[in-house]
Amino acid sequence: MRVHLKTLGCRLNEAEIESWANDFSAQGHTLVNEDAAPDVLVLNTCAVTQGAVRKSRQLVRKTHKKNPKAKLVVSGCYATLNEQETVSLDGVDLLVNNQQKDQLVQLTLAQLSEETMPSIATEPNAVALFSRGRQRAFIKVQDGCRYRCSFCIVTVARGDEKSKPIPDIVAEANAIHQQGVSEIVITGVHLGGYGSDIKENLYNLITALLTQTSIPRIRMGSLEPWDLPDGFFELFKNARLMPHMHLPIQSGSDSVLRRMSRRCKTDEFRALVTEARNFIPNLNITSDIIVGFPGETDEEWQHTLNFIEEMQFGNLHIFSYSTREGTKAATMPNQVSSEKKKSRSKALHVLAESSQHTQMSKMIGSTVDVLWEDSHQVNEDGTSTLFGYTPNYQRVKAISRQPGKLVNHIARCKIISIENNTFKAELP
Repeated sequence: MRVHLKTLGCRLNEAEIESWANDFSAQGHTLVNEDAAPDVLVLNTCAVTQGAVRKSRQLVRKTHKKNPKAKLVVSGCYATLNEQETVSLDGVDLLVNNQQKDQLVQLTLAQLSEETMPSIATEPNAVALFSRGRQRAFIKVQDGCRYRCSFCIVTVARGDEKSKPIPDIVAEANAIHQQGVSEIVITGVHLGGYGSDIKENLYNLITALLTQTSIPRIRMGSLEPWDLPDGFFELFKNARLMPHMHLPIQSGSDSVLRRMSRRCKTDEFRALVTEARNFIPNLNITSDIIVGFPGETDEEWQHTLNFIEEMQFGNLHIFSYSTREGTKAATMPNQVSSEKKKSRSKALHVLAESSQHTQMSKMIGSTVDVLWEDSHQVNEDGTSTLFGYTPNYQRVKAISRQPGKLVNHIARCKIISIENNTFKAELP
């Protein structure tokens, strides 16, 4: 069969479709783009906000309209939380909920394939990764969450925590490396809680990846700032574990954090960040903030601004609060007006950009190793502008006359300036 996979939403969704792509390929099926008349279309949907629900619904309709003869398989959080609505949409042939995701390929082949099963299976190939121009691959190591933040619908959609065994993750990382990928990102809904269901932890997982694989770069996805195992920061002494941590705090006000049902106070977060920065040279810490959470007063908002200024994050993902049906926060009183959320978001963006520039300025004049991507611009003088990322996940661009020698390779360069939140670098 000719199969096309598409996703909305988080890195976990990205990791899942990469896994499905390899499984389809392993059984002899061909991965194609959407314009190549696929026989099967697989959509991994999102429901983190009402906007994501709307986009997921539109994606299902648009995809069917573009390829009406293709079999359409829909999975993900939107499909799981809205099963009846999903199956009623035109063109949907199969719904695979989040609890069945590990069997999606088998279910698809069993229920939708007629006489298309190949007689000879092939080895997994790299099409799923490189068709999207990727030098890094996402590996899903954990799903579900035992906690219930009052704004979050994802934990409802994903269910209980379920961790993948360490030997399976190591095997997947080694297979990905053999495909030519230089960097993996391990992801999960509650990554810091990895192994709680199988008597393991994140420390042991990272240790195994560092000792049992040779992939040059290992990154971690978003880590909730709690449940990190003892000795965790010691792992960063190995240069293959990249010095970047995304620790979502969501608010700089303890009273807002309580209403959010978050398990971290600002003092605890401050202590964690201080310890991490003391242990890990050139560490880049990034975070998330929700603007305009229900009941957020001017005083609480000022606490957030003060806290963000103090933390000096390398980057900040800013989200205006969006009411999500099915969450506790959706029923809370004193919802903040759109005008106030817009004003606060604007002020926070200014502060975040200032902090980012301050952190980036510290690296000017330094020499760093960059993983160069295959997306590059060809300039009028025949040179190419390449883009890539430093170990601490800062974007870099450089001019080269031989881009083919750098793409998907790690090469050293010197940071000389900052241009539009991107480092400008010189190659040797």
